[in-house]
Amino acid sequence: MCGKIQDQANATEQDSAAVASEIGGSGTKPNPSSLAPINLDHGDPTAYETYWSKAGERSTITFTGDQSLSYFANAKNLCWFLEPKLEEEIRRLHHVVGNAKVDDHFIIVGNGSSQLIQAALYAVSPSDQPQPTSVVSAAPYYSAYQEVADLLRSGLYKWGGDAYSFNKDEPYIEMVTSPNNPCGMTREPVVNRPQGKIIHDLAYYWPHYTPITSQVDYDIMLFTVSKCTGHAGSRIGWALVRDKDVARKMVDLMVISTIGVSKESQLRAAKILGVISDSCLLDKSPGLENFFEYAQHLMAARWEKLREIVKVNELFSLTEYPSEYCLFTKEFTEARPAFAWMSCKSDHIEDTEKILRGHKILARGGKRFGSDPKYVRISMLSRDQEFNLFLERLSSIHGITSGN
Repeated sequence: MCGKIQDQANATEQDSAAVASEIGGSGTKPNPSSLAPINLDHGDPTAYETYWSKAGERSTITFTGDQSLSYFANAKNLCWFLEPKLEEEIRRLHHVVGNAKVDDHFIIVGNGSSQLIQAALYAVSPSDQPQPTSVVSAAPYYSAYQEVADLLRSGLYKWGGDAYSFNKDEPYIEMVTSPNNPCGMTREPVVNRPQGKIIHDLAYYWPHYTPITSQVDYDIMLFTVSKCTGHAGSRIGWALVRDKDVARKMVDLMVISTIGVSKESQLRAAKILGVISDSCLLDKSPGLENFFEYAQHLMAARWEKLREIVKVNELFSLTEYPSEYCLFTKEFTEARPAFAWMSCKSDHIEDTEKILRGHKILARGGKRFGSDPKYVRISMLSRDQEFNLFLERLSSIHGITSGN
């Protein structure tokens, strides 16, 4: 997700820009050195490159010059720029995984989740209110929600802050992120009042990040290719929307802003999603490892290494997750989120982001998530070289007695 980044003068952002080309910000594979900062501030999902390299021709798609010239993909569909093949593969993948009900929902494709969030906010905001509707989310909340809600200075909606603190007797929109970004915990609505509209952001509700404990069935559910498959560069997200009028208003916003979504990106995403579904069905793709099993093992190994270092270090602490039965894997497992929500236990340290930056680890501080600056969010989705260097640097932090 994107948006106007807060605190552009913040040292973390300055460091990120200064070393972007050196650590892979240009899109090239980095060659981490002992001198370069490691950027784990963002959630760039490059961890799955090895899997897709092995997939080879199975995940390859080509285009000829005469393909996809028209604006229209299916003029009879409410979302007329949605490629039929992508819709088919989205529905198929949700059926294979069992994480969300799709049969009675319209599918709206967007340029990543950011556009879908804007479209959903526009679609559910009351148009007859004298003041913009408050958009709230329970802290710690995804840091971009405030940016997205306030970016356009809309007369329809505005950022209202922490859902736990919202006590106004008026319409509101609550963003519910589950599993939550940044902390990885399962979330439910907090405000629970008749005047509210709920948007469920389910970007991380996939088996490699969390147990699939139910097949969710909400009015508006947002998903994204970037966190499901790792293909962030394709900028494809989708919304499952029950109400036809809401779905139509979401389409209206995207037509006005971008006149649809790239067909090349949609067809690539359809190919990738199809490979994942096939990999889960042994008779469909012999010789290709189940994607979710691969990603689960990768995330489990990374979390095990990180927890061991934190245990030995004794300066930091990590969120603990309960073991739950996963309907997809048919076994009990705990969450292995895409981000580590880490805090510093020392009374002498107030800003954990600053401490890590001093050891050339760029992360996102808790204040950006409406939380305590003693917390920090660290991406677990970097390439192996970066992740291993992060562990090495983290293990060297000890004996700190001040915040400097």
